[in-house]
Amino acid sequence: MGLILDSSLLIAGERRGQRVWDILERAKASQGETENALSAITVVELTHGIYRAKSEADRQRRRVFVDELSQAIPVHPVTLEIAQLAGRIEGEQAAKGVVIALPDLLIGVTALHLGYSVATLNARHFRLVPGLSVVQL
Repeated sequence: MGLILDSSLLIAGERRGQRVWDILERAKASQGETENALSAITVVELTHGIYRAKSEADRQRRRVFVDELSQAIPVHPVTLEIAQLAGRIEGEQAAKGVVIALPDLLIGVTALHLGYSVATLNARHFRLVPGLSVVQL
């Protein structure tokens, strides 16, 4: 069992000035000894935030945060299997009138594929992915 850390959790921590290790310790305190990981999509979202920063100091702080995070825990790519599973789930849910934002879908399906839960501050979006275990931290 493991946790895929969602960008909502990480962005909130970074904005509060928390260090990567503080966030990882918070996840550990909540879930016990478990593997923490990222989806490559989370790295996309965090990197986007670097370039949206309003000042060079914010940009640099965010860059350091993303670098430390991606060195501290594994980053899982969107593989062919994950892409196909995401397509199936998105198609089935869309047929029911349920729309899932693509980044959340890919992050959630990465966790589902690995047998992990998603740790997030935005549980509502991830609960739209059938079978996904969601942990609100």
